[in-house]
Order: sequence, then structure tokens, then C-alpha cells
Amino acid sequence: MKTILYVALGGALGAVARYLLGMIALQLSSGHWPWGNFSANVLGSVGLGILIAALSLSWSPSTEVRAFLVVGLFGGFTTFSAFSFETILLFERGREDLAVLYVGATLVAAIGGLFAGMRLTRMVLA
Repeated sequence: MKTILYVALGGALGAVARYLLGMIALQLSSGHWPWGNFSANVLGSVGLGILIAALSLSWSPSTEVRAFLVVGLFGGFTTFSAFSFETILLFERGREDLAVLYVGATLVAAIGGLFAGMRLTRMVLA
């Protein structure tokens, strides 16, 4: 239960950070490019990369702190960082085939799923 609370707190902080970044990006840009999401995805991936390397090389925090940071904070800020990490993990394990398949399948399924969900909802509610 303690770990779940850490994840929830990290997730809340990550989501707030993502929201604030999106608001700042909207004020600074023309709105033609989704800078908020783009920035969150890139910054989250870089941040998770730094964290994963630190965890593997020199830092051993408690399970709760790891969950707070990796699943909560970065998960709330961007799930793309976890997707990026899992892709790199497959490459590092020598499974380039699965990495490429994972990237392609995730993009097709996620975008297709969003489209299907929108279309189905519009059909039902229209």
C-alpha cells in the first residue's frame, strides 16, 4: 500500500508538471505544433534515461522511491518515456526485431485505437 501511495504522489506531480509545461508551450508558440506534448515526451525520455542510468550505476533508492520516480513522476509526466525505455531495453537485449515490431505495433494500435474509440462514440452518441 505504501508503494501505491508513492506512485500516486509521483503521478500527481508528473501530471501537474505536464499540464504546466503545456500551458507555457501554448503561450510561447503559435499553436501549430503540439509543443507541450512534444516537449513532455522528449524531456521525459531524457529524464528517465538519466534516472535509469543512475539507478544502474550508482544509486540504489528504496522500492518506494523508485516507484515514485519511474512509474509515478515520469509516468504522470509522459508514458512515452516508459515506451522509449522498453524499446531501448529490447535493443540492448539483442531483440531488434521485437523492438521494431513493438514501436510499429504501438503506434498503429494506439492511433488506430484512438480513432476507433472516437468513431464508435460518435456513432453511438450522434
